[in-house]
Amino acid sequence: MADRLLFTKTGRARYISHLDLMRTFQRAFARARIPIKHTEGFNPHPFVSIALPLSVGFSSQCEILEFGLLEGTSHEEVPKRLTAAMPEGILVHQCYPVERKLKELCYVNYIMNFDYPEGRPQATEPAMAALLNRESLVVKKKSNKAKAGFTEVDLIPLIRSWRIECQSDSMMVDLVTSAQNPGLNPELIRAAFCGEYPEYAPDFVTFHRRDVLDGEGRPFR
Repeated sequence: MADRLLFTKTGRARYISHLDLMRTFQRAFARARIPIKHTEGFNPHPFVSIALPLSVGFSSQCEILEFGLLEGTSHEEVPKRLTAAMPEGILVHQCYPVERKLKELCYVNYIMNFDYPEGRPQATEPAMAALLNRESLVVKKKSNKAKAGFTEVDLIPLIRSWRIECQSDSMMVDLVTSAQNPGLNPELIRAAFCGEYPEYAPDFVTFHRRDVLDGEGRPFR
């Protein structure tokens, strides 16, 4: 039986890449002396798999990692021991047996914050609403498999819901997007907005993954 961790990735840990994060967990399990299953073959190594790779620079409070806990350690003691072996910004909150298949993970709730330190133009909100209300929004997306180096994707069918909230110096976009097959990286929405409305391009943008959801819109664990 497989097991899962629920963990957060914030602060400086946002800049740890996906592959480095998996290596970090492998080393942390060893430092915490938590025995886990290894891969088979000539070069076995601790098996860990993160459900949805997170882009570098994104923060998250709902990351899911799969592994195999061996006998001798209870699920309840894993979070504290593992967090103690982790770099700053990675906190393990739960450890539990797998009960649901990853294919049931359908949506991701992202928060995009557009920051305007010198004051937000009033037209940013209607401009973003107009963009997200379109019937179609086709953009180019990098692809190593395509001969041209990119593919075209329509973002609108991949957005389940959205909400905008503004302050005098910021605009927050609360998005629920497709998680996989295909998933939608909100960076594509930022790029489309800045491309369509360069006069409203923010000084800074932050991305935060708030939750992962099943097909009914409920938290997936």
